[in-house]
Amino acid sequence: MAQILVIRIAGQVKNKIKDNETMKRLKLNRKFTARIIDSEDTVVFGMVKSVAHKVVYGSVDESFVSELNNKRPAKEGIYFLHPPRGGFKKSSKVAAPKGILGNNKEIVKLAERML
Repeated sequence: MAQILVIRIAGQVKNKIKDNETMKRLKLNRKFTARIIDSEDTVVFGMVKSVAHKVVYGSVDESFVSELNNKRPAKEGIYFLHPPRGGFKKSSKVAAPKGILGNNKEIVKLAERML
């Protein structure tokens, strides 16, 4: 069972109402909140893909999930993170190859800097 970590990067200003509603349903109400979802849940993963221009997501393994639970206990499955130490290494306004948004293979490095 593959798990996917989703981190909200964008705030609520200048968002479409539909995007804010989707974020609310994903329980990502504030910036730098994270949630772990199951990749086999097609409904939730579809919502993540619809707001991929506002979040960063990627697959994580069980060892990282246990480390995340040890450092930041989840409240109702939601993790409240800090802004990344050292800032974002790429643009936080552009999709994955040039920026960090969308499906990002380096999400573990980003999340470790946010713990």
